Amino acid sequence: MHIAIPLYPRFTALDAVGPYTVMAFAPGFTVTFVAASPGPVPDDRGGSGLTATASYADLPHPDVIIVPGGPGTAEALSDRELVGWIGRAHERTRWTASVCSGSFLLGAAGLLAGRRATSHWGWLDRLAAFGAEPVSERVVVDGRIVTAAGVSAGIDMALTLLARVSDAETARAVQLAIEYDPDPPFDAGSAGGAPADLRERALGLIA
Repeated sequence: MHIAIPLYPRFTALDAVGPYTVMAFAPGFTVTFVAASPGPVPDDRGGSGLTATASYADLPHPDVIIVPGGPGTAEALSDRELVGWIGRAHERTRWTASVCSGSFLLGAAGLLAGRRATSHWGWLDRLAAFGAEPVSERVVVDGRIVTAAGVSAGIDMALTLLARVSDAETARAVQLAIEYDPDPPFDAGSAGGAPADLRERALGLIA
């Protein structure tokens, strides 16, 4: 099972690394970071990044694609090479997935029309512009497309996806292997109950 995670400038690292870690721990899975050309791709914080080891042309038909989001998504929407690769790869994938604003790239590739999908809460409603039905849920499965809410939800999405691609026991074993047992120190992880000033401050951190 070959999984491709495309990288583009100013992607959010955890959007890519969270699902990568889940899938890379599963037996029989190969995960490859791809980009327009092999080499380092800077993340949205500017102090780090990841290295693509293959180009889109090198991996035209992966079994699964997982598209990360990040502030760079806005510019990436006009990246014809990236959006075109997503659309063409989807024709033969078993599953196509996204994290955070990566769902907008699925939309730009024409994959979300008439489908339920999610994204980061700050931009969720804008998915409607791609013909999608925005859903305020952490992970949304519609057909063979799986979308995740913001950043950390990519780990939940990857475990959900792994259970479907493989089986629930494998996903459970990976969850235990990476000790994914969230116990955050604050009850501030959902916009639903957050005050307006906290939401504005949070959006300011990622705008």
